Amino acid sequence: MAGARGLDRVERPRLYEQVVERLLDHVIEQRLRPGDRLPPERDLAERLGVSRATVAQALVALEVLGVIDVQHGNGAVLRYRPSSAAVLRGLREHTDRLPDIVDARSAVETKIAELAALRRTPEDLAAVEDALEVMDRDIARGGRGLRGDELFHAAVTAAAHSAVLARLMTFISDLVRETRIESLSQEGRPERSLESHRAIARAIREQDPEAAARAMLEHIRLVSDVAVLRPE
Repeated sequence: MAGARGLDRVERPRLYEQVVERLLDHVIEQRLRPGDRLPPERDLAERLGVSRATVAQALVALEVLGVIDVQHGNGAVLRYRPSSAAVLRGLREHTDRLPDIVDARSAVETKIAELAALRRTPEDLAAVEDALEVMDRDIARGGRGLRGDELFHAAVTAAAHSAVLARLMTFISDLVRETRIESLSQEGRPERSLESHRAIARAIREQDPEAAARAMLEHIRLVSDVAVLRPE
């Protein structure tokens, strides 16, 4: 019968998804509340009998969905207590919508960068430079540069002086945040992302709209290359 799935191949849960479930079980068993911390990554790996890389993958998954907040130096802090089923469904939905998020960013943010190069003011440039400094300092301390990344894209959007494009970015901001966390959690990615930000900033500073759009497109291609939550 068309559409029948009775003998379709059964998908095994990925290892990090199993760790996600165990972590959510721990939250319930220990009656953790928002604001409480999960055990350190090293301890989790030892207790669960998996690699630290797998634990890190599971923590990124929970952070992408807003379940935890990973703070440099403070570990993973619980934000809310979801069900395992809701989280696993959210992870699969996240993976499915990644290509659409990339398409949206490519269409909107390249135009934003182009306009920013044409319309930026000295105040706009200062905001862009400040965001780069925030990201640089965080990475130098061992962080991922999440806040600086967010500030940078917000500053470039403001420099475009387009209310409609700014509204579009606000509309997709939660989706962009998912890809931001996933991308900047990959080894070496914060430094590479910062360098591509600097290329965008340079083109905006030099009022070169074509170079700004090209640099932004290259940046989006870089950050969209995420493998953290893909099938193993």
